[in-house]
Amino acid sequence: MFSGKIKPFLYLGIFYLIISLIIRIIFLLHPITTASFGFLEIIKVLSIGLLNDFFVFTIAGSLLAVYFLFLSDCKYNKPYGYIIFGALVLFFLYILLIPNNIFDQYGGSVTEIVLAFVGIKTIFFGLMLFIPSKRIKIRNTLYFITLLQYVLLIIFNAVSEYFFYNEFGVRYNFIAVDYLIYTNEVIGNVMESYPVVPLFSVILISTIAITLFIYKKTKNELLELPDFKQKMVLLGTFIVLFSLSLLGVSSLMQIRSDNVFADEIESNGLPKFYWAFTHNELDYFQFYPQISQQQAEKNFLSQYADPALLRNVVSEQPELKKNVVLISIESLSADFMDHYGGTKKMTPFLDSLADRSMMFTNLYATGNRTVRGLEALTLCIPPTAGESVIKRDDNKNKFTTGSVFRSKGYDVKFLYGGYSYFDNMEDFFSGNGYDIVDRNSFKPEEITFANVWGVADEDMAKKAIQTMNAEARSGKPFFNHWMTVSNHRPFTYPEGKIDIPGDAKSRDGGVKYTDYSLRKFFEMAKKQDWYKNTVFVIIADHCASSAGKTELPADKYRIPAMIFSEGFIQPQKFDKLMSQIDVMPTLFGLLNFSYQSKFLGQDVLKKEFQPKAYIATYQDLGFLKNGHLTIISPVKKVKQYALKLQPSSLAPEFKLYYDEKLIRNPDQKLVNDAVSAYQSTSFWLKHKKLNR
Repeated sequence: MFSGKIKPFLYLGIFYLIISLIIRIIFLLHPITTASFGFLEIIKVLSIGLLNDFFVFTIAGSLLAVYFLFLSDCKYNKPYGYIIFGALVLFFLYILLIPNNIFDQYGGSVTEIVLAFVGIKTIFFGLMLFIPSKRIKIRNTLYFITLLQYVLLIIFNAVSEYFFYNEFGVRYNFIAVDYLIYTNEVIGNVMESYPVVPLFSVILISTIAITLFIYKKTKNELLELPDFKQKMVLLGTFIVLFSLSLLGVSSLMQIRSDNVFADEIESNGLPKFYWAFTHNELDYFQFYPQISQQQAEKNFLSQYADPALLRNVVSEQPELKKNVVLISIESLSADFMDHYGGTKKMTPFLDSLADRSMMFTNLYATGNRTVRGLEALTLCIPPTAGESVIKRDDNKNKFTTGSVFRSKGYDVKFLYGGYSYFDNMEDFFSGNGYDIVDRNSFKPEEITFANVWGVADEDMAKKAIQTMNAEARSGKPFFNHWMTVSNHRPFTYPEGKIDIPGDAKSRDGGVKYTDYSLRKFFEMAKKQDWYKNTVFVIIADHCASSAGKTELPADKYRIPAMIFSEGFIQPQKFDKLMSQIDVMPTLFGLLNFSYQSKFLGQDVLKKEFQPKAYIATYQDLGFLKNGHLTIISPVKKVKQYALKLQPSSLAPEFKLYYDEKLIRNPDQKLVNDAVSAYQSTSFWLKHKKLNR
């Protein structure tokens, strides 16, 4: 009797462990997993993974344990059955009819979810109360539905983890949390990117088949329900296992090795998702190494000619009131372009533009998300732990590139082909004085093609020209920041524009179509009167993939960037190491702007510029300088790698970091430089010193 009640847990648990093992093996063999594994390391990864999965299933099994705990026939006896049924009916009516009930306070769909749950519970309880002859059949139906939900979640989670790893090279993280929040875009992206009907058909058929198998093997256990004493024994056993599992999951999440892929593959996505959901901001001063704040600020500010946070930038030349168009291109890795070592001829226009531009050959993105790129180009600050400033509550009235342009009399706009509420862009840009042109600004006849992320880049290019023409007629100079969207999964675009079909859903096609759209934009811009008085900054928001052998594979963060203006910017290559946060201060230097600055990026053309770059994920904060990568992480961990450079045979000036060798005794000066940069930035943000 006692052992029989374990059978549902046993069958579901074995099924979950088998599915998780298959996923781990797939991850080990996946092309994105560039690390190599020896036999013993594979055994270690699979063993720790097995422990993780056992603990996670035990925790997830708590709902099933509660379900079995409340299985009973005595609760239907008079008068208890009628009292319970009456209470359920009253509770249902309270939720349905009373405004501002306790569940309304939680907002969202909480009230509707609870109402549906209580309603279903009331209906089934009533059926089992008033039709006792059908009680076993109804109970079996509910049991089947319960098993079905568990099996469906196990299979669906496995499929989701595969696609997430396939895209990002990691288990669930902050991006997965974002995907849960922005369900419209994400569901639309899935619908447009993958063969949804066959995929979900397989999931559904597999779920029903496995549920039927487990149900047939275990349904007889519901014929004789456990008594109170047996339930207490089962409950006590489960509480012990549940407690040990919580402790086990927490302990295993602290294990980190030098092989990032091993860490990701042996972990379990569900606790990683929970951690990301509850830690969207990390308090630097709680989790990261520190030095005295005074020393940190002194170290960090020593790189500037005027070593202060608020600095006077003074030009000896007259200011140039040129229009500025900043184009941040979605997910454009450097090696997509021939000039950076690419071989697929995907960006013929951008490569031709690079020949006529100031081209930055050694520039690094601050992160691996669009919001990080926008943060770097707008705030010009190193990334900080947790979410981008763009997605934080305190994201308004900052010192921005837009505020500098506005102080010079410019019209300032943010242009985006999608709905700018996504990733909190609308809140951030409007809260910092930008006017917004997004999908809401389009008339139906202006859209020739759109997918879930927004209108095609070609349509946005036409809208941008229309917007800039209107600004030019006002007589004021303009600054427009355009964020492209087409180079994003599902990589769909209009047919007949490039030599890759628009429905091929190919990243190469997405890159090539974006390049085509930019060509069309410049062809239209060249016909406008304002063109010759305009400077164009073209830069990626981040690279296509940041998966690699270490926490922060340096080569994956390199992005293309150039500044172009006919008759103003002379073609040249700038080869020194620099950061995404340096681009706009450099542009202001080229325009001879005099202003009070709180930017933490530097004008790379000034003699005091110190070559360096900042690269980060949500947790790991990296500092590139002097051929070393220093990484600071929770909990107060420090790693340092020596980097080797290898020139590309196709583009000799493009030197790629191809090896990261862990240093056992880190260079303390570089560690202090890294800590000083991130500690100071975090402190200034926390105390609103980077506000206007």
